Amino acid sequence: MSTSTQAAAGNRRWLGLAVIAAAQFMVIMDTSIIGVALPRMQAELGFTQENLSWVFNAYVVALGGLLLLGGKLSDVLGARRVFSAGWVVLLAGSLIAGLAGNVETELVGRAVQGAGSALIAPSALTLLFMLFGANPKELPKALALYGAAAPAGGTAGVFLGGVITEYLSWPWVFCINIPIALVVIALVPAVMPAGAAGAGRRVDLLGAVAVTAGLAAAVYGVVRAPEVGWDTGQTWGVLAAAAALLAGFVSLQAKRREPLVRLGIFRSPNLAAANIAQLLLGAAWIPMWFFLNLYLQQVLGYTAFPSGAALLPMTALIMVGMIALAPRVLAAVGPKAATVTGLVLLTAGLAWLALIDPDGSYAVDVLPASLVAALGMALAFIPTLGTAISAARPEEGGLASGIVNTSYQIGSALGLAVMSAIAAANGADQLGDKSALTDGFSAAFIGAAVVAAVGALGTLVLFRNPVAAEADAETPERIAA
Repeated sequence: MSTSTQAAAGNRRWLGLAVIAAAQFMVIMDTSIIGVALPRMQAELGFTQENLSWVFNAYVVALGGLLLLGGKLSDVLGARRVFSAGWVVLLAGSLIAGLAGNVETELVGRAVQGAGSALIAPSALTLLFMLFGANPKELPKALALYGAAAPAGGTAGVFLGGVITEYLSWPWVFCINIPIALVVIALVPAVMPAGAAGAGRRVDLLGAVAVTAGLAAAVYGVVRAPEVGWDTGQTWGVLAAAAALLAGFVSLQAKRREPLVRLGIFRSPNLAAANIAQLLLGAAWIPMWFFLNLYLQQVLGYTAFPSGAALLPMTALIMVGMIALAPRVLAAVGPKAATVTGLVLLTAGLAWLALIDPDGSYAVDVLPASLVAALGMALAFIPTLGTAISAARPEEGGLASGIVNTSYQIGSALGLAVMSAIAAANGADQLGDKSALTDGFSAAFIGAAVVAAVGALGTLVLFRNPVAAEADAETPERIAA
């Protein structure tokens, strides 16, 4: 291959990474951009304080519930094809959400957006490994840039959400997706590797329905419990249905010749531990972001634009930390120590945020604690993500991507549902009462800190060192799985 041909291939590979990073950017932006707009949406569409989290959860439940299907489809149909299809679905959901005039239509639009993102996220990671997996020097840099796209999307989401909500109107927080989606769809054929589809392989649609319905029922039961009562038949009936659906899903996977999730994949060294860490990371981080938005607007009295701008230092630190700091820490101390350190810092930041005051200030009550939490997020995210993906067989890259994304997103949904219930039980449902709202938000931060602490302890116990993990990978049981 000539030097000019190699240079062209290299440029194409990095342009492909830019498109993949744009996918991660959009998936996370669609979770964060609505935060600043929530009070306006609540007023115009008629959401109650208890049900407001469903603007977030409708997206995340669809995303988390369908990510396993998206990963499997990526392996069966080809990552590039599924990647493009996901952007088409995301575009359609953005139109529905932006044009919604009532609660029901808005939630449908958010769910469709989540379904599109469930196709995009695992296929994007598969494409990244197809582009850079053969180059061990470039892969860590590509993963760091991909990981940094998440906080970049968070940064853009809170900032653009504030600007759009303040100076245009909240529907535009969804319509902004449309031009980005059109550009990406046009670029995909030129910059993405075609890859090979899994000829003759089947997709377990029944399993996908069972896991999505089970996860949705679990989140719905927890979100509704403060309103209808934890000791009511409705609450326990919904939670029992969720447990039955998820148990049925596991049973199906054990019996099927071509399951949605090959249960043996969890025997891969560190894959299960990395996914548990990602689940708890999402369960701690997303409630923090959600309730910080509400504290800034409903207690400190910030309008939409200042509220979005107030979260920029936190998200900017995550982006810088993931690109510049996390890879160095990972190389120096390994994934286990890096993840534990990150989760401990996140715990400390959340505990600090729990000290918020109804008459507090941004400089004292929000900024320093949020920066500590952001540093923890930056250190914990990259090593758990890389460990989870690299632990799987090459032909199951899409599945592993789907599993780790599912872990984070479902952790986010369940964590937010639980913390919303805790917040409501401690006064966050009393709009207009700053003291009660602060008590509720503080309780949610304490709950999230406990989750992060459990994540740190779990990582300390469950993560194996690289030497032991490599030895396990050669055992007959691992090969048979």
